Amino acid sequence: MWPLKQNQSAIAPRSELSAALASCRGTFVAIGLISGMSNILMLTGSFFMLEVYDRVLPSHSLQTLVGLMVLAGGLFVMLGLLDTIRGRILVRVGANLDETLSGRVYDTLVRLPLKVGNRSDGMLPLRDLDSVRSFLSGLGPIALFDLPWLPVYLAICFMFHPYIGLAALVGAIVLGLLTWLTEAMTRMPTQAATGYAVARNALADASRRNAEALSAMGMSARFAEQWRDANRNYMASQQRASDVAGGFGALSKVLRMMVQSGVLAVGAYLVINQQATAGIIIAGSILSARALAPVDLAIAHWRGFVAARQGWQRLTKLLALMPLQPVPVTLPAPQKTIAVETVVVVPPGGDKAVVQDVNFSLQAGSGLGIIGPSGSGKSCLARLLVGVWQPARGRVRLDGAALDQWTADTLGRHIGYLPQDVELMAGTVAQNIARFESTENSDALIAAAKAAGVHDLIVDLPQGYDTQVGERGAALSAGQAQRIALARALYRDPFLVVLDEPNSNLDAEGDEALSVAIAGVRARGGIVIVVAHRPAAIVSVDLVLVMHKGRAQAFGPKDEVLSRAGANANPRPLKVVTDNESAQR
Repeated sequence: MWPLKQNQSAIAPRSELSAALASCRGTFVAIGLISGMSNILMLTGSFFMLEVYDRVLPSHSLQTLVGLMVLAGGLFVMLGLLDTIRGRILVRVGANLDETLSGRVYDTLVRLPLKVGNRSDGMLPLRDLDSVRSFLSGLGPIALFDLPWLPVYLAICFMFHPYIGLAALVGAIVLGLLTWLTEAMTRMPTQAATGYAVARNALADASRRNAEALSAMGMSARFAEQWRDANRNYMASQQRASDVAGGFGALSKVLRMMVQSGVLAVGAYLVINQQATAGIIIAGSILSARALAPVDLAIAHWRGFVAARQGWQRLTKLLALMPLQPVPVTLPAPQKTIAVETVVVVPPGGDKAVVQDVNFSLQAGSGLGIIGPSGSGKSCLARLLVGVWQPARGRVRLDGAALDQWTADTLGRHIGYLPQDVELMAGTVAQNIARFESTENSDALIAAAKAAGVHDLIVDLPQGYDTQVGERGAALSAGQAQRIALARALYRDPFLVVLDEPNSNLDAEGDEALSVAIAGVRARGGIVIVVAHRPAAIVSVDLVLVMHKGRAQAFGPKDEVLSRAGANANPRPLKVVTDNESAQR
């Protein structure tokens, strides 16, 4: 059986968290050695009292007392130094774990919504990492390193006298049971508190993002009541966990003092019966208290241990769900075609296809307009084309290579994307257009702004390209943000440009600039795909794809598709309006 177990353990992959801690194995060995030296030095107080009562007092020797004081003082100084060093090492172990894993956790935080959707508190992985790091940097691990020395202290107590050892052993057993009860009774409240915290934070974030709508339509009070309910549930679960941990912590403290007093009483009984000396009474009392101190410390920090353990388990599962992406061979920049091969799209975390069996290909210089009624799958298809969502079936290929043959960063250089819900990042206009490159290329930056027809608008801003856009672009109007986001999509002339409702916030001037930008992408040999409801957005394209209920209803030259749709006596729910008709109206 042993070889089988060995093979199983060999093929079982070590989690990234375990590997990160394993890299600190030598450090933990050093901490263990320091803890051993520290615990040996902890005997100083007990033996000092033993010598004072049994040697100094009977002999009335001041020289012996001074010598003992100097020796004990030096040992206590060494103890303080060792404890300081141990604490600082543990802080650095936590920092090393954070340094090793923070990048991976951030990567999963960004990728997770694209895989499972926005169904949980997106910041929870970072808080889990913080809880693990905080526990490793605190007093909890010190208690764990000191616990193995408990039998040593008990053995010395037994050496003083079996009755003293027995009293300390009973106290250790009782405190051990309290530790187990603390673990059993804090696990569920702590898990519940985490769940309620996720719900509360999600509601607060949604309220903050929709503050204008809540205020304008009188919904603030209703959402405030929902938040109060969520917060009340969170606080109640937190209170239950705190009550349990605090109650057991207080009980352990009282029991430890009772054990110490009990050892004194046992020692006094032994002295009365001339079975022990007065020094043994004091030394045994101090030693028994020290023996139980790690248990007491472990109970006091049990909530932190439980939170760190739960965070560890969640992070382990998360990192396993989102493994490191292998770095593929760097492919040449696409220059010729995009092919969509019978793709089926299921939203992250969903189970129903929203795009089914769509199939088309485009050549360099092509412009495609995707039109259709709301809910027809247009935006979902756009997310697939830029690699944000992965197909449940089928492939999207650039120059014959599937999108998953590029890393996200490499693919991003060849793609420009303007999402339907435009969001700019806090920073300057220049940083947003340049996609926050560490070294901005001023020529490429201004070229992108001019291609989007937004250069004049930007230079009219208070600080021009250095204007701060604010969080989510709050310092700009919706139209300005959309036009700057268009410039960002055009930065460094990407081969594939996908624009989802690019004129939803534009005026007539913005519509004209958009048409010029689309024509410019096609003229330089790129491919542009426009998702649109308004006909002005597809003036400069040459092909049209009509979507309905997730399926392609028509695909071909724009004029042919639009005329066929207009001539249809029984039109589908989509009503296509030509530019001439729009102008007449």
